[in-house]
Amino acid sequence: MGALRDLSVSQQIGLLFVLLFGLLAIVSIVATTRSVRERTPEDQERFDRFVRDLRAVWLGAVLFWVAWASGAFVSTLLFGVLSFVALREFVTLTQTRRGDHRSLLLAFFVVLPLQYGIVATEHFDLFTVFIPVYVFLAIPLVSAFGNDPTRFLERTAKIQWGIMVCVYGMSHAPALLLLDLPRYEERGAFMVLYLVLVVASAQIVQEVASRWLRRRPVARAISRSFSWRAWWIGALSAGVVGAALYWATPFKPIPALVMGFIAGGAGSFGEFVMKALKKDAGVRSWGGKLAVTGAVGLLDRVAPLCFAAPVFFHAVRWYFSLRS
Repeated sequence: MGALRDLSVSQQIGLLFVLLFGLLAIVSIVATTRSVRERTPEDQERFDRFVRDLRAVWLGAVLFWVAWASGAFVSTLLFGVLSFVALREFVTLTQTRRGDHRSLLLAFFVVLPLQYGIVATEHFDLFTVFIPVYVFLAIPLVSAFGNDPTRFLERTAKIQWGIMVCVYGMSHAPALLLLDLPRYEERGAFMVLYLVLVVASAQIVQEVASRWLRRRPVARAISRSFSWRAWWIGALSAGVVGAALYWATPFKPIPALVMGFIAGGAGSFGEFVMKALKKDAGVRSWGGKLAVTGAVGLLDRVAPLCFAAPVFFHAVRWYFSLRS
């Protein structure tokens, strides 16, 4: 691990992408060889879902490479586009009225670009309070000018929650690229990849654990697979993955394990909350047949990251005592 840390930034990045794309290639080859097997309808549905997820991982890996090669500005712009599409997907499946049009225009074309502009200019103190304070006060005011009091609180809360998850949460991922960490110049992309990997590990292991363990769901009406035992296993596995990746981060092994546990656990909680929202909307997935956003299941895939990114970002700032 010490030898890996001694490599130059370009060498570390090159090794990272060789491992990442090599692993994806191996998994894809195995999946292709297994695609010819006969399966029951239930097993075939699971396999098809796995193939769709694998394609999404490939797309994410390619986008990650493009973002790193293009620099922090393009990375921030890319995450901004993802936020726009995720927010569009969220709003499509929530009930809004004509009186909400002003608030929606504010969310898409003012709040979103301003939030990412604040990220790009590295005004992190303003970045952390802009949406939770100023935007949350502005949204109900703008909605009130719509002159429609019907279910006003419910409608306003839904718009605020969509902004919080899809814009505020997501914007913390590119913010990691711009943190001025000690002895970690030009390596911000590693922090983003670290976050993505630990969150994904927690999700996968928790899903597998929930199938093998005796299920004791915490909230059966929301999720039959979420249990405390499965959550602990998933979060701990994220910590192990984080510790294994410490050489690519500014952390030592133990802090890397703790950070992975925190991020993975937060992502799992986020997925649980989004399941509750999907139950309320009456859909199985944000990009299912009832959605017409053009981005199939994007919010399903990025929701854990949207929850984990703010927690991880502020944990990193606290750990390194960063003030601005």
